[in-house]
Amino acid sequence: MNSFHYAFKVKDIESTRKFYIELLSCREGRSTLSWIDFSFFGHQLSAHVSDNLPPLDYCGKVDGISVPIPHFGCLLSIDDFKNIQRKLEFANIRFIIKPQIRYEGKTGEQWTMFVLDYSGNPVEFKAFSNMEEVFL
Repeated sequence: MNSFHYAFKVKDIESTRKFYIELLSCREGRSTLSWIDFSFFGHQLSAHVSDNLPPLDYCGKVDGISVPIPHFGCLLSIDDFKNIQRKLEFANIRFIIKPQIRYEGKTGEQWTMFVLDYSGNPVEFKAFSNMEEVFL
């Protein structure tokens, strides 16, 4: 099995645990007072407490929409995407890019949505209409 590892900054462990573990149902791994690991849809994320969180930069342009760079996220099935969307809406999480379809009717058609975690990190969730077109 291959999986991705990503380490990123957060403001505290408590709000990070609340967003990723409680809200998104990610499985918690090891943790200390200053970092926490968790399985983000099968990939290892490591959140480290910092008081130096970078400002958002909406320099990315995708299908005519400004997206925050850097960001991370995951590719989901359309059913999982809609399930996560419902969880986010139920928790009153504000979408910085509302759920929508990009490249509609074209190669690479995809559902996408962006939110900020409780530390202000942009997270994207997306689902391709055809998973064989992820890299096309």
